[in-house]
Amino acid sequence: MLLRRANLVVRESLRCSDVSLRTSTSVSRTKLQYTPLSSSPLYRQSLRSLSQFESEMSQKNSTNGTKPTAWSGPAQAAFDFRSDVVTSPTQSMLQAIQNTTLHDDVFCEDTTTNSLESHMADLTSHESALFVLSGTMGNQLALRTHLTQPPHSVLCDYRAHILEWEAGGVASLCGALVKGVVPKNRVYLTLEDVKKNVVIGDEIHGCPTRVISLENTLGGTIMPLEEVKRISAFARENNIKMHLDGARIWEAVVAGAGSLPDYTREFDSASLCFSKGLGAPIGSILVGKEKFIKHARWVRKSIGGGLRQSGVVTAAARVAVDETFGKGPNGEGGLLKQSHVTAKKIANIWTKMGGKLTQPTETNMVWFDLDDVGIADDEFVELGKKHGLRFLGPRLVVHYQISSEAVQRLEKVLDEVHERKKAGGVRKEGNVGEKAYGTHEKANP
Repeated sequence: MLLRRANLVVRESLRCSDVSLRTSTSVSRTKLQYTPLSSSPLYRQSLRSLSQFESEMSQKNSTNGTKPTAWSGPAQAAFDFRSDVVTSPTQSMLQAIQNTTLHDDVFCEDTTTNSLESHMADLTSHESALFVLSGTMGNQLALRTHLTQPPHSVLCDYRAHILEWEAGGVASLCGALVKGVVPKNRVYLTLEDVKKNVVIGDEIHGCPTRVISLENTLGGTIMPLEEVKRISAFARENNIKMHLDGARIWEAVVAGAGSLPDYTREFDSASLCFSKGLGAPIGSILVGKEKFIKHARWVRKSIGGGLRQSGVVTAAARVAVDETFGKGPNGEGGLLKQSHVTAKKIANIWTKMGGKLTQPTETNMVWFDLDDVGIADDEFVELGKKHGLRFLGPRLVVHYQISSEAVQRLEKVLDEVHERKKAGGVRKEGNVGEKAYGTHEKANP
């Protein structure tokens, strides 16, 4: 069965990651004794749970003649805190794909794709929209369309995805300088940060700022709407374009920071991701003025992003928006809000045990201060595997498919961490806050 094959792939990848982590070292801290994941009772229990799930689904579906597949449930994603990119597409997305139109999007003839683009333009209060294959593509198309003649530069947060996680695309595609700014408040950029670093005028030694790119949310932190408005007003006064990397803007909206159009109308362009927290298998949307989107479509074609029968991916994206985010501008009726509740629950469990957070839990991310309890990132990852959970380090991303059982297992992991501290775990000295802030750069995806 497809589900069994998928589970075998997951198990094999976990086994391989065991081997690689086994060779890692932590010079300044006491290492946990390596325990193969396959010998963990709880992990074996999780595999039995998956097998039981297959059996139950097989019995359930035998009456209607269907067989369980990889689309039948979140499976390993329910125990995976590494990122919201691990969310699994759903049965309703598969059904939408089966019933989609199969026309050519390069000719702008696919009605499913056209409908999604029209819906997203309306939802964000922009004139037009363009489906793209990824958030990176959306950002790069936007910047390439805005930036027409060097010398030109883009100003952004120093942790920004366009600077740290897009393979230098702004340099290679646009020939532009990207200036990363460290926020004075250590959380998000303010107008004062922008004014201090922006380059305006024609002084020959400078590289003029043509675009200000803001990311919201960033590391799970919300950029307040009022601050966005201040920066936007300044940009318009100085003929500077505004771009939003809104891969996770959905999270800010459902947290109550402002409606989707409240945020997006402050920008000349915005890229929003369907495949992170929303769970679609692929894709993002780029929104802006009609003339802007027309040119972006041209650029998309030039880098191989034109799609033929695009309905097979845009159908699932539409379901992701309607079901996971919600059908209104504030995420009405969607599923994301519960992940915020779960994230705050996890943060409370940790702090009640005496643990510290390196930043507040505002949306779906929880940042543990592992230095305070004397445990290295790779040791924490190993503890998670012992309980059948997947971590990347101190950042836990609580997507909407995380199960209640995963939270229960996580609580046992955190108990072990604090018992280790009581038993004399090594504490690393230093400025924990600054180090934790820096880890945002390595945990953006």
